[in-house]
Amino acid sequence: MDRFCLDCNTLLIGRADKKFCNDACRSNYNNQQNNQEQYYIRQINSTLKKNRAVMKKLNPNGKTKVLKEDLVKLGFNFNHFTHVLDTAKGSRYYFCYDCGFLYLKNGEILLVKKLFSRT
Repeated sequence: MDRFCLDCNTLLIGRADKKFCNDACRSNYNNQQNNQEQYYIRQINSTLKKNRAVMKKLNPNGKTKVLKEDLVKLGFNFNHFTHVLDTAKGSRYYFCYDCGFLYLKNGEILLVKKLFSRT
C-alpha cells in the first residue's frame, strides 16, 4: 500500500510510520493546522474585545442602563462573553473581562464594571 506525504502528496519511501517527505513539508503542514485553530481563536477574542469596548464606551461611570438595540447597533454580540456571575438574589450577569451586563425588562440592559481588589 502506497503512502503519500500529508503536505505535498509525494510518494513516501522509508519507514512505515513516515508521514512527510521532509522537514519543510512537516513544518508547512503543522503551520497550516495551527493557523486554522489560531484564526478561530482570534475571531472570538476580537468579538470579546469589541463587546468590552462597546460596554466601556456606553458605561464610563461603572453602572448605567441602556437599550439592547443600542448595543446591537454598535456591533455587540450577546453570544460571546468570558464568564457568568450568578448573584444570591438570582440575577445572572454576563461579563467580557471586567465589563458586564444584566438583562432587564422592556429591552433594557444594565451595564456594570467589575472592580478588582488588590491583595
